[in-house]
Amino acid sequence: MYSLILDSATKILYVSLICDKKVLYESYIEGRNDHAKNIVDKVNEALNRANITSDNLDEVIVGIGPGSYTGVRMAVTVAKMLAVFKKNIKLYTISTLKLIASNYKGVVLSSIDARRGNCFGTIIDTKNNKYIVDEALMSYEELKKNNYEYEANEGEFKVDPIYVLENKVEVSNPHLLVPNYLRETEAERNLNA
Repeated sequence: MYSLILDSATKILYVSLICDKKVLYESYIEGRNDHAKNIVDKVNEALNRANITSDNLDEVIVGIGPGSYTGVRMAVTVAKMLAVFKKNIKLYTISTLKLIASNYKGVVLSSIDARRGNCFGTIIDTKNNKYIVDEALMSYEELKKNNYEYEANEGEFKVDPIYVLENKVEVSNPHLLVPNYLRETEAERNLNA
């Protein structure tokens, strides 16, 4: 079974290809607001290295945020397109905060910078896949008041693809998949003001 994992919600574009729990390809690219330019190339590179095409994929697992508004949409759009146009591909999601915490085994503070001293954050026990602090937009100060063993952030992280495979959530209708932004965009705030 071929599984493609994508996440573009942080500064790092993550792409991996797994076959029966064996990692065939893994890429971390630090972006400069240019994930759109790299994501399709990295997916093609992963497929070429495994000597397969997108027709061979069984599933796509996509990080749905929270994170950069534009960044989140890159991977979600590619994943939705694969699931919609290649009928045999199932679509799954995983929280980007879970994804960046996945390499630690224990209680992990996972955060993505949201500017002005705030973060998109959570504390999760990865051994049990259980939230201790629910994902939210909050101050770093508030999040760090909680107990945790490890800290993972958007700037540098290592993904455990097997954890991602084991904790994915199926999407029944790819057309209805919406990223998890956790806050209104500036345009939405201005519209509602």
